Amino acid sequence: MKHCTHLDTIEVTELPAEVAGCEDCLASGGVWLHLRICLNCGHVGCCDDSPGKHATAHAGSSGHPIIRSLEPGEDWSWCFEDEVGMRIPSVHGETQIPPSPLG
Repeated sequence: MKHCTHLDTIEVTELPAEVAGCEDCLASGGVWLHLRICLNCGHVGCCDDSPGKHATAHAGSSGHPIIRSLEPGEDWSWCFEDEVGMRIPSVHGETQIPPSPLG
């Protein structure tokens, strides 16, 4: 069974109380579907079903391998380098997010 070998890169263990949306979409006037947070630096990006795919782009440009979903009721994380999904019990909190501009 595959496992993540990058858990030592996690620096964000408390999720923010609220975010305004995908940071890159907000800066460029883009739209997002679902939000993800980088567990290394806290960058909020959009999912791969969004036009900008900013969470994946951030992981590629920064080398930060692990994201977590910020969607209500979701507590999963994904490691881009090991290509494995997981739950990380040391990451706590729920984030209030705005509705997706894509519905």
